[in-house]
Amino acid sequence: MPLKTVGDQPPLILLAGPTAIGKSALALRLWERLHGAAEIVSVDSAQIYRGMDIGTAKPDAATRERVPHHLLDLLDPAETYSAARFSADAHTVIAAIRARHCTPILVGGSMLYFRALLYGLSRLPAADPALRARLEDEARSSGWAVLHQRLATHDPQTAARLHPNDVQRIQRALEILELTGEPPSRLYACGREHAGLGDWRGYALMPADRAVLHQRVELRFQQMMTAGLLDEVRRLHGRGDLNTGLPALRAVGYRQLWAYLDGLCSLDEAGQRAVAATRQYAKRQMTWLRAETAFEWIDAAEPNAIDVVLTHLKAGR
Repeated sequence: MPLKTVGDQPPLILLAGPTAIGKSALALRLWERLHGAAEIVSVDSAQIYRGMDIGTAKPDAATRERVPHHLLDLLDPAETYSAARFSADAHTVIAAIRARHCTPILVGGSMLYFRALLYGLSRLPAADPALRARLEDEARSSGWAVLHQRLATHDPQTAARLHPNDVQRIQRALEILELTGEPPSRLYACGREHAGLGDWRGYALMPADRAVLHQRVELRFQQMMTAGLLDEVRRLHGRGDLNTGLPALRAVGYRQLWAYLDGLCSLDEAGQRAVAATRQYAKRQMTWLRAETAFEWIDAAEPNAIDVVLTHLKAGR
């Protein structure tokens, strides 16, 4: 199916949605309907790490051999990545795909990465190690819930979208607040659309019934465990150079099973915590998408969802 283009550039297609909603399956169906004249770019902050395959729902080797995928397995879990680096990497990959006269399909659930790509992350201060250390000391003595409440006092919008256990983002939000004197939500809103992105169409795959999504989350975790997720985490745990303070090991599922391997909870408790954390993560993803008016909503329960997307694409919307 030919798509309307701006100049000689194929449009950029963004497929977003909460975890376990079926984004990757929809992307593969779209690739097929475009007769292979497309390539898929991962927008996932955990799929960039090597050795983290099952718990991140990374496409398997057979799928990757059949369909071109990008921004997977970039780093070792001991390394760090950022939304700014993702934006730069994604721009490079998008340009290369378009140069091959193919349509880039960006699919994933890392909403900060989507925001960085579309609007940039300007005006945000660099990390301050001394300030971060002080915040960690405060958290050890008072608890992160107290720091989350402090954030809520100064920036209720940011606090509302962060779970009280989302240590990394609470710390970063308070860091921005102290360094700039401005609420992080205001600075994020000041971003400007990224130059050079070209024509893009955004689609949000959303659940009509949240209870159904919760069931999908639980089922998928059970399937991951059957596929060997615990062994995958055990291999990472056994390396000896990794810990849950690293961004890679903060990923849901990995963090909870790591606690089990450390003897801090039972396997059943770890599983329950992983499912609960995934549901909370999905809720935050949906909150972001509801505020992103540039994305067309697609009902995940719609059996002809692919046709809805193609109709919009053909019409140039």
